[in-house]
Amino acid sequence: MANRILLIEDDRSTADYIANGLREEGFLVDHAANGRDGLFHATDGSYDCIILDRMLPGMDGMAALAAIRAAGITSPVLILSALSSPEDRVAGLTSGSDDYLTKPFVFAELLARVRLLIRRGGMTTNAPQTKLVCDDLEMDLLAHRVRRAGKAIDLQPREYRLLEFLLQHVDQVVTRTMLLEGVWDFHFDPNTNVTDVHISRLRKKIDEGFARPLLHTVRGSGYKLGIEK
Repeated sequence: MANRILLIEDDRSTADYIANGLREEGFLVDHAANGRDGLFHATDGSYDCIILDRMLPGMDGMAALAAIRAAGITSPVLILSALSSPEDRVAGLTSGSDDYLTKPFVFAELLARVRLLIRRGGMTTNAPQTKLVCDDLEMDLLAHRVRRAGKAIDLQPREYRLLEFLLQHVDQVVTRTMLLEGVWDFHFDPNTNVTDVHISRLRKKIDEGFARPLLHTVRGSGYKLGIEK
């Protein structure tokens, strides 16, 4: 039986892009173009995942989310928003959502997050994800802090975003194109080695001096964060 998705998004082109992509992947998608209609649909309680924009007419996304949770709806919620500061992401994650993805986004990443939330079955609804972990490497999204084996690791803002992206794709091969889009917001090839330079700097900080490396180069493909088996 196909999973049901509720998409609450006021921008028609964005909504069509997401809905069509999800339907091609076999999902059943209902769309609401404002917060009030989205809340009305959500209270049905039968959705496997809700994708929610923050800036909506009628009722903004955060108010709609609060009302959804107040109604006892436990469907996992993925906030999709152009508000991308650390404070915005933390506010979303601590207000009842299960995940937060910033615009512009890559559809493949949106799809992966939706599938992950559905697999979790809404178990994280009452405990929003505030930490990303790979072995003994841990990122605290609320404190904006990174530690490995208990040792604090000081990262520059771009290095932090790069590690956050990799931690969201543990044990997956991440291509340079994915990094350029997800970390640098480049939707073209700038013909530079910017990703390689930052990966090298990040590797020195999170791997050197520790028992085993976590950040690996996959020749001809990209990079992977995880334990080599």
